[in-house]
Amino acid sequence: MRRLKGKTGVQDPEMISMNPTMILRSALPLAALVALSIGATSSAEAAPKKKYYFELAAVTAKPEVKEDVAKLATPRVETQVKKAFDAHPQLVKLEGQPDWRTKMEPYRQFLKKKGIAGGYLITVELTEASEEVVPVEAKANTQRLVVRVAIHMLGENIPGRTMGFTGDGQATIKVEVGKKIRDRDREYTWDQAAEAAVADAMVTVFKQLAVPQKKQ
Repeated sequence: MRRLKGKTGVQDPEMISMNPTMILRSALPLAALVALSIGATSSAEAAPKKKYYFELAAVTAKPEVKEDVAKLATPRVETQVKKAFDAHPQLVKLEGQPDWRTKMEPYRQFLKKKGIAGGYLITVELTEASEEVVPVEAKANTQRLVVRVAIHMLGENIPGRTMGFTGDGQATIKVEVGKKIRDRDREYTWDQAAEAAVADAMVTVFKQLAVPQKKQ
């Protein structure tokens, strides 16, 4: 079983060494590389990234997604969303916070005291999910399992439930399998597609959050 391609752009190690851009970058003078490194470090230290709190409300599938596919994909997307929330360096977990649904102002003050830039209620929708099996030319008894996943992420400011951000993510994962597709081959491919789609959406979300908000 071999993962061939995902939207995240992972390349075959043999191809990376053949990339002219990579070769040109490696030819930069050492002094220039040091200067670039120092500049990047200084910039990062000057502008520490803000912290946020994400609360997952639901993960659902659009009606257009086939029911059997939705049952396969939705729990995998939910698992990957929770993993992404746990792992992201700009997301924090809260303890002892007031209930934002009934104590809005105390909740705002709690976030401010903790130095958290904002809290968001997140809804994730599975907008596309499909599976396809195609033959592999010149390889006997080999097929290619192709899984596509797309999601839409909506973040509402809490406690006010006003519009915060949206983020779309998608991924296509291709895996070579044998003549008979094993359950673990299918599970692996769907898991990888869900993980890549969620990662793609999270990149979009944090690009939006990085844009300075206009004062009302």
